[in-house]
Amino acid sequence: MKKKAHKTHRQVSNGVYLNNRLVPKSKALISVFDHGFLYGDGVYETLRAYRGVVFKIDEHIERLFRSASMIGLKIPKTHDGIKKAIYKTMTANKQKDAYIRISISRGEGPLGLDPSLCPKPTLVIMSNPLKGYPKHYYQKGMKIAVVRTRRNFRNSLNPKIKSLNFLNNILAKIEAKNRGAFEAVMLNHKGYLAEGTISNIFFVKNGILHTPGIDVGILDGITRRIILKCAKELKIRTRQGKFRRENLFSAQEVFISNTTLEVLPVSHVDNRAISKPGRITKQLHSAYKEHVKDYIKGYVSHARTC
Repeated sequence: MKKKAHKTHRQVSNGVYLNNRLVPKSKALISVFDHGFLYGDGVYETLRAYRGVVFKIDEHIERLFRSASMIGLKIPKTHDGIKKAIYKTMTANKQKDAYIRISISRGEGPLGLDPSLCPKPTLVIMSNPLKGYPKHYYQKGMKIAVVRTRRNFRNSLNPKIKSLNFLNNILAKIEAKNRGAFEAVMLNHKGYLAEGTISNIFFVKNGILHTPGIDVGILDGITRRIILKCAKELKIRTRQGKFRRENLFSAQEVFISNTTLEVLPVSHVDNRAISKPGRITKQLHSAYKEHVKDYIKGYVSHARTC
């Protein structure tokens, strides 16, 4: 009688990393009693991979741990463990250029707001193919709208926390969409420019690059920091501070930024036209791209020597 062939473990494709293992997308399920679902109790990060290298992975993971610490949430893996899980997920999904999202919730527990009700956090890592945005977005720019929905007051919810609770941003996005805009820009409680639903905002006036300061209650975006560094290297004068919506209307150039958008020009603020993507916007977009290339080269070189 022939022995049965030993069944080898099949690699999960189109998989999601759930807690300590990869599972097929169809089986990536969490409980309805998970406090991330019930109360938005948790934190997240979004990352972008270029040619198989996750850009600024250490900075994103550090920020994830910072967010978790600020809400008293213990991440069930080390920094290096999260990094390995990200690359494991991308490899299983056979992805090189990818959009990655890490979500960590308080976990499953009985009804109630007390965090101690949840003994074990839920960790989810998803990676999806990312081809980038259409070229005409960058050639012609996109419309943004300054909306009525205000950014959360920083003494109520610290913007340093990348929270799973996104209702503030969703309400702003609904407003922008109803006005035919790609992105919403929110003001803070005092009426100063803050940030978009998923982006930081910049504008150029009289050759000076302006962006809202951290003290108005915004997330200190990783892409934002890189852009300011690029501006310094290009000897472009910068100013971080408190600005009104009228400053956007009189600007010569406006753009928004985040991990996936990079540097995206703005063609209209509300119904006011801005000039086509200007010199400084183009310079910074090119400089950002070079920064990404240098990072990838450095990562590959380091990997080869290890």
